[in-house]
Amino acid sequence: MEGPTANQMDMLPAVSLRVTTLKNRPDFQRVTRSPRVAMAGFILQMRKRPEGEADGIRVGFTCSKKVGNAVARNRAKRRLREIARLTLPDHGRLGTDYVLVGRQGATADLPFDKLQADFFKALDILHGKLK
Repeated sequence: MEGPTANQMDMLPAVSLRVTTLKNRPDFQRVTRSPRVAMAGFILQMRKRPEGEADGIRVGFTCSKKVGNAVARNRAKRRLREIARLTLPDHGRLGTDYVLVGRQGATADLPFDKLQADFFKALDILHGKLK
């Protein structure tokens, strides 16, 4: 309801869980030593942070030069960022770090629906639902 007669309860903000981006090399290295699952378009790595560290979901993205030139790497990372933005606030776990690694010839070329379905499947595997 809009207008001067609308009360505060009618206009609740659409707030979702904030996903923070990993930026420091040591954070990426800690996640690298954790469980991972390889899918057709990417590799997903997951690390549960210790109790003392801050809550929330953190995610990082990486593509090596094997993926292609700068344009190809940036396209692959944009697609991975969008998948994480759509999925992790609802299906990620608090206190967890995720790293998505782009794959050569697949991340930028696979249909977006396939990448998203693979991401759901990879999360289920890492969260222990399909093992």
